[in-house]
Amino acid sequence: MTIYRIEDLIRTARTHSPYYRELYSGLPENETRLEALPVVSQNEFWEANTYHNNRLLTGPPSNGVIYKSGGTTGNPKLSFYLRDEWETFARIYQKALGAVGLVPGDRVGNLFYVGELYASFLFVHRALELSPVPVLQFPIGGATPLDSIAKIILEFGINVLAGMPTSLLNIADHLVAYAHGHGEVVRLRKILFAGESMYPDQRAHLAKLFPGIQINSLGCASVDAGMLGYADSSCGPDEHRAFGSESVLEIVDDDTGEPITEPGRPGRVLITNLIRLLMPIIRYPSGDRAEWVEPRDSGPDRKFRLVGRAEEGARIGPVTVYYDDVRPILAPFYQRLGVMNYQLRITHEQRKDQLSLVIGVHDPAALPETASREILAELHSRRPMLHMCEDTGKVHPTRIAWVPAAGLAVNSRTGKLRRVMDERMSTLSS
Repeated sequence: MTIYRIEDLIRTARTHSPYYRELYSGLPENETRLEALPVVSQNEFWEANTYHNNRLLTGPPSNGVIYKSGGTTGNPKLSFYLRDEWETFARIYQKALGAVGLVPGDRVGNLFYVGELYASFLFVHRALELSPVPVLQFPIGGATPLDSIAKIILEFGINVLAGMPTSLLNIADHLVAYAHGHGEVVRLRKILFAGESMYPDQRAHLAKLFPGIQINSLGCASVDAGMLGYADSSCGPDEHRAFGSESVLEIVDDDTGEPITEPGRPGRVLITNLIRLLMPIIRYPSGDRAEWVEPRDSGPDRKFRLVGRAEEGARIGPVTVYYDDVRPILAPFYQRLGVMNYQLRITHEQRKDQLSLVIGVHDPAALPETASREILAELHSRRPMLHMCEDTGKVHPTRIAWVPAAGLAVNSRTGKLRRVMDERMSTLSS
């Protein structure tokens, strides 16, 4: 298991990655201070990180694995791992598994998604194989028909479920109904979630269905950024500890990029991954906003709290919609409908997320009646998983909201457009 020094990671990226070589071209050759490096631009990063003619990688992608990290069907975002890097990723995650309260002999149903280059199922499966606590795995998969999932859980006495919150909520309701109809008893003791936040109304619903159930974060990570944090017994909802020895997690001011060191001040998350050389992740925006919970001198695994999504993308249930991926969807409509700009708004009610695509136009009153339907049709054709999750009730149907261009929300201090507005916590508390 190899963990690289920051100096070696930067030097390798600068020498062997055309993208990083260009990004760092204005810096002194011997500059290895992380805070002196520019922040990665998500758009430019993914433009460089293509399968053909790749300008990001430090070498050819061989003896490893390729995963899809999101984006539109026509422009998939790919993450490349060497075999040893992927194995190290899974081994490092033992820290998270050791903190979630598994006990020897637990029967864990893996309900993450597999196939189509998705990573979550395979990663959790391998991490559980390496778990410091011996458990029995059941690789069910999130796309398995609900009746089959319920039957497997009951037949094998599965007592721990691991999956995405949105999927777990749907499965939980069906499992209770199925067990009641077959005269059986559900014996779940723990739910482990990852991939999105578990909101208070969702936790309350699960606690009502399964009295005494323990609900724990399986940690936060992404296939592109790698590991961000793990939750131990001291962590409250949305709180995690940084993987301080294996990565560098920074929280920086949304507008100035100034590093935030004091607790309680939100900013966007940058991650530097110390286990990956093939596809370097250096000051990479994870797409999250967070704030420190503990003081700066609290240790390498400093506690932080996730407070929503940043400007890079909107996470709606199990689906990520990147802000920049919406622009080509709207491109055919710019002139005909007078589109000026747009923003993504995320809300949460009745235990489900909802995406609103807020579009600023010259004159909302002059739009044809078909405008919203046309935009939705194009969005769904580009993001079929979003459409599928709407059809299956995992998320609320996407809304199109038309406003005058001056009606788009901006940062009150800088006047900049708020590209992504994550209002889930405010909608829950209102």
